[in-house]
Amino acid sequence: MLANRSIPGSTVIPELAYPDLAEAIDWLTAAFGFTLRLRIAGHRAQLTYGDGAVVLVQHHDAGAITPVAHSLLVRVADADLHYANAVSHGARVAGPPETYPYGERQYTAADHIGRSWTFSQSVADVDPRDWGGTPGTL
Repeated sequence: MLANRSIPGSTVIPELAYPDLAEAIDWLTAAFGFTLRLRIAGHRAQLTYGDGAVVLVQHHDAGAITPVAHSLLVRVADADLHYANAVSHGARVAGPPETYPYGERQYTAADHIGRSWTFSQSVADVDPRDWGGTPGTL
């Protein structure tokens, strides 16, 4: 695949609508640790986290945005540290990070418009069969 500086190198890039693009950039970078990669006029922005990316799009009809219709999962290096930062910036959280039998330590938070984000730290490499999963091609 040809590299292009105008788009992140991630293979899958979700596009998320926000009613106020500048506010979304500020909030997501401060509370969730994203980095602004590129801003395109006042209607679009690219944010990165590690080797992942999201594209934010300006959507002036806030009533048309249904943030609870989907959620995102982001892998982080330290779920507890990430949680503390998110809470300090006003993220509404379901509870503190919890370690699950499948080897992930996770917490879920809502961003400033109510969209759900789960942040996950790998803490163990567990065979999916050990916790009831059915592996496909791993």
